[in-house]
Amino acid sequence: QVQLVESGGGLVQAGASLRLSCAASGRTFSGNTMAWFRQAPGKEREFVAHISWEGFSYYTDSVKGRFTISRDGAKNTVYLQMNSLKPEDTAVYYCAQRPYGSSLSAVDYAYWGQGTQVTVSS
Repeated sequence: QVQLVESGGGLVQAGASLRLSCAASGRTFSGNTMAWFRQAPGKEREFVAHISWEGFSYYTDSVKGRFTISRDGAKNTVYLQMNSLKPEDTAVYYCAQRPYGSSLSAVDYAYWGQGTQVTVSS
């Protein structure tokens, strides 16, 4: 099994930055993809970004140029650097892992963290 623990959320003003972290423990699948999803109140969980084992990343259009996903293999940790935050970025952010291959769909990810709240005030 894989355990994922997110941290780094908080309340910030529009235009500020936050860095989310997701520490993975337990079984390690070489070739895994790590992703960030978010869910705002009353909305479905949506894809934000993912990064492959080799370091290739992909972003949803609304965060391109503002968010950066990265991973540290030695620490088994994935990060989401969020700059120029907007009120519409307010959501619970979830870290997820897919053991093999990448996907934009939440149903394809087997392991999830508990989520961390990000609130951006205007």
